[in-house]
Amino acid sequence: MSYVLCLDCGATNVRAILVDDKGQLVAKASQPNATDTGSENPQYHVWNAERILNQLAECSRQILPQIDPAQVRGITITTFGVDGALVDEKGELLYPVISWKCPRTAEVMKQVAKYLPQQKLNQISGVGEFAFNTIYKLIWLKENRPELLEQAHAWLFISNILAHRLTGIMATDRTMAGTSQMTDLNTGDWSDEILNTIGVRKSLFPPMINAGEVTGTLTPEAAQLLGLPAGVPVISTGHDTQFALFGSGVKENQPFLSSGTWEILMLRTAKAALGADDYAAGATVEYDSKAGLLNPGLQWIASGIIEWVKATCYNGENYDTMDAEAASIPPGCEGVKLIPNFLPSDPVPGSIEGLILGRTRGHIYRAAMEALTLRLKNRLQKLEKVGGFQATELLLVGGGARNKIWTQMRADILGLPIMVAKVSESTVLGAAMYAFAGAGVYPTPEACRDAFGIDYETTLPGEQQSAYALL
Repeated sequence: MSYVLCLDCGATNVRAILVDDKGQLVAKASQPNATDTGSENPQYHVWNAERILNQLAECSRQILPQIDPAQVRGITITTFGVDGALVDEKGELLYPVISWKCPRTAEVMKQVAKYLPQQKLNQISGVGEFAFNTIYKLIWLKENRPELLEQAHAWLFISNILAHRLTGIMATDRTMAGTSQMTDLNTGDWSDEILNTIGVRKSLFPPMINAGEVTGTLTPEAAQLLGLPAGVPVISTGHDTQFALFGSGVKENQPFLSSGTWEILMLRTAKAALGADDYAAGATVEYDSKAGLLNPGLQWIASGIIEWVKATCYNGENYDTMDAEAASIPPGCEGVKLIPNFLPSDPVPGSIEGLILGRTRGHIYRAAMEALTLRLKNRLQKLEKVGGFQATELLLVGGGARNKIWTQMRADILGLPIMVAKVSESTVLGAAMYAFAGAGVYPTPEACRDAFGIDYETTLPGEQQSAYALL
């Protein structure tokens, strides 16, 4: 038996998960993750990379005794996109990792036209205008801490910070670079025009490596930290979304929704035709896990809003209680509506409308799910236009896929079958597929995916479809 150790750094939890060569999740451990407050401003959010590494290591040491560590054929790292830090020649951070949650970059994005018009940035990079994009973090550093850019040896994304700690090698995961808004969609490399215009040298970025390539091997110090033998290969993956796509078994031109803190609606396709209107609506294009393919898509905060409702209205009660209350409320929530705008960069603040006597927390919870599903419907229509296809079903993965009330609501509002992949860890499995291929256990990631096999549970539009059609 062979195993892959997947280190998954999420916004809510960090986890170590062992996957065997049959696609079984053998063991996993997790610890909570959260941002720290930035030193300059209590509203700032930063990640503590050293703490994250130590937490991942603790999780690894917790699960590895369940197997023979000598049978681990590779390690791989998945994280959220865009975030990273400037480092010196030894890989030590010169400034903390600025989080995607941090509001400091919202004003930077508003003023980016003094460097390059937003429309031009979109056209070159393919990446949509999101205030958390890497480019705005680097511009903020250039404008506020220019000495750090001069001192820096490299910029490392958070997955590559962790990989460097394990291997001593600096590299750039291609799927992470594709979230930065600093690459060229036509060449797949860093954009000279963008970097020259914002005054950031191209040499700051280590060489890009494709998913499935070996970044380096585990150093003796890192091996002791994780509880593994030295020399185990660390195999590139990177941005979690791309591996959730692959791990779910999604086909080309089949719409895919990853429902977690963020909902990300994407395609795997060879071409993506986006215009100014698409970018204005929140469209973006990222690099697929497979070199040569693109992932046009749209994204919005989702389960983060549901979690806010839970924390605000339910005081620790579980989702069974929440779902039972939501199920008793008719479509339209008897006039209660939620505007799901929760980010500093949103054009208008979020709000809850229609609250009168007799309305309950269940109305607010269901209204949140309805608002997010209506947003999904609008975004799917835009993705069909961008990708030049007509959806016949939607493939769904992520934590939000476990909510049967919400899944049925999606089928009813979209009028489409919803296929839920019967894998609870599509990101981890997708990353493991690339890692097993990179370690030589399987000839290709696709061959590994075929060997693992993927089943689906389908939810069809139901009796509430007609009621939603009238809203």
